[in-house]
Amino acid sequence: MRRLVFITQQVDPQHPALAATVRKVQALAERVDELVVLADGVVPAALPENCRFHTFAAATRVGRGARFEAALVRELQPRPLAVIAHMCPIYAVLAAPLVRPVRIPLALWFTHWRRSRLLALAARTSTVVFSVNRETFPLVSAKLVPIGHGIDVDGFTCSERLAGEGLRALVLGRTSPAKGVDHVLRAVGRARSEGTDVEVDVYGPSLSDEERRHRAELEELAATLGGAARVHDAVPRSEVPRLLAGADCLVNNMRAGATDKVVYEAAASCVPVLASNPAFADLLDGLDLGFPREDDAALAHRFAELAATPVEQRARLGTTLRDRVVAGHSVDAWADKLLAAVA
Repeated sequence: MRRLVFITQQVDPQHPALAATVRKVQALAERVDELVVLADGVVPAALPENCRFHTFAAATRVGRGARFEAALVRELQPRPLAVIAHMCPIYAVLAAPLVRPVRIPLALWFTHWRRSRLLALAARTSTVVFSVNRETFPLVSAKLVPIGHGIDVDGFTCSERLAGEGLRALVLGRTSPAKGVDHVLRAVGRARSEGTDVEVDVYGPSLSDEERRHRAELEELAATLGGAARVHDAVPRSEVPRLLAGADCLVNNMRAGATDKVVYEAAASCVPVLASNPAFADLLDGLDLGFPREDDAALAHRFAELAATPVEQRARLGTTLRDRVVAGHSVDAWADKLLAAVA
């Protein structure tokens, strides 16, 4: 019996930041006889029929740890193919003393710029480390295996875009300073002052005090642009395809070291993507869609170039982007590569 244990934060199709995990869970379940999910929270209806779950939510850190370890111990027999720690290094660290002595592979999936001693320990205690590519894991490790981002390409389709006045730019993501949205807003203002008709809509949650403070700063900055920039609350994940269908481009200014999945989702929707992160080099190679992260003038220039690009040429750009996502970043390819490395 092919079993897999998958440890994650939330399995919730409506979660403002973690909803994409649901499709990864489904893809893994399609490839094994039984998938067991350990999570802080689970929406049972989102799980496939061959999936069981345990939640380890508790009022204290000690309580969460105890529930986590008790659930994991119960699921090590029959022996699983592997235990997968998804995004949180602490899961790998807690699992290692239970998993490694009995020679069950322990895998860590991590894609973020933030390095820490906890992450270093998790990498050291894991059998294998997965990330999107070598740019999205902040440590040097011989255990690292790039497997793409795992995008549900079937959930995103290409829409016909008609020629119209102005360029409609879209930003999706948390209102974290790491996202660099302030530079996007300033670039819109600069482009407009230079004669480019561009507007931008920003959608995203504010999940921490820092993000709420930065949201207020973004709203103040948007208010100086005469209605050309709007900051909105987050939308349910089911609404993201609609937003992408109405945009002429997506702009992503995330700091180097992590790749926002929304970039790949936009590309899967045939939407041209302007991005500063060098980790997107494989996606944007040869398309002249990149810009330096804190260079407002360079981004304003990209807005001007894209606004002057005929709709038919933008559509060809979009098709190229989708083809690259399908080839290297689909959730099916992600699951196949993950299982090949641990089976």
